[in-house]
Amino acid sequence: MKFVTFEKSDRTVRSGVLLDSDLVIDMHEATNGKLPGNMIDFLEQSKSNLTLAKGLLQLSYGDKGAYSLNQVRLIAPLPNPKSFRDFYAFEQHVKSARENRGLKMIPEWYQIPVFYFSNHLAIAGPEEEITKPVECKWLDFELEVACIIGKQGRNIPAKEAEDYIFGYCILNDWSARDLQRQEMKVGLGPAKGKDFATSLGPWVITKDEMDPLRSGKGFDICMRARINGSLLSEGNMKDIYYSFGEMIERASAGVTLYPGEIIGSGTVGTGCILELGTEVHRWLQPGDEVELEIDKLGVLRNSIIGVR
Repeated sequence: MKFVTFEKSDRTVRSGVLLDSDLVIDMHEATNGKLPGNMIDFLEQSKSNLTLAKGLLQLSYGDKGAYSLNQVRLIAPLPNPKSFRDFYAFEQHVKSARENRGLKMIPEWYQIPVFYFSNHLAIAGPEEEITKPVECKWLDFELEVACIIGKQGRNIPAKEAEDYIFGYCILNDWSARDLQRQEMKVGLGPAKGKDFATSLGPWVITKDEMDPLRSGKGFDICMRARINGSLLSEGNMKDIYYSFGEMIERASAGVTLYPGEIIGSGTVGTGCILELGTEVHRWLQPGDEVELEIDKLGVLRNSIIGVR
């Protein structure tokens, strides 16, 4: 199943199911209030709510709560996550990005999956404009997969983590590389270089739909990035070094994870300008359109604008 959040013509924001026929089902309206109208509340009881939501797959245009996709505006499928941890799990990206800065790999990266917290209150959706920070000259995209937590847990072993995953979506971890470079010298990790925007979408696909694509520690899904229509990045999630299970084990060690939290994979190999180098593509500028495409997860497209 594909879950989306959308704005209707009356400006009401609701969550629901996207059908292959380009129908969007308002799950709250279609079930007469039995299902909640937003994804956070849905995820709080994801197992029982998912069972009820499967009945929505039988609806068609004209049924209560069913809308044509062109009648609504998709926003981020989880516009208000409870938190956002972004990991650093693709070896090729880490190696290349460090080499471009004159740095070698450190052994600690192979010992533990590491992450940082980003701004969970600055979430953008598909087709949404991203404002380039006024002080930023090195704006970058990052091609990632996000995992959505659907069950509360603490000290979760990697082998049991699948029970805590609700689904997956595309994630673009926008980065102000010049701000990041300056603050990283202090040693506290990225913060101001990341806090202005993160894009999610266009939908969250449930984990059962991904199972047939399992390969290695990830999934055999091609990941591509285009800027202004030109292919710039191409990788595959199966090349990930740390599984989402290992990331969840690390994140939940001594800490409770809650439904509605987001775990980011980190950038796939070749999945950003920092890694590719500015001789391949300049930093992003207002007017640029960035399109991330991942098999099964759809296309996430955003345009860059300047401060108005």
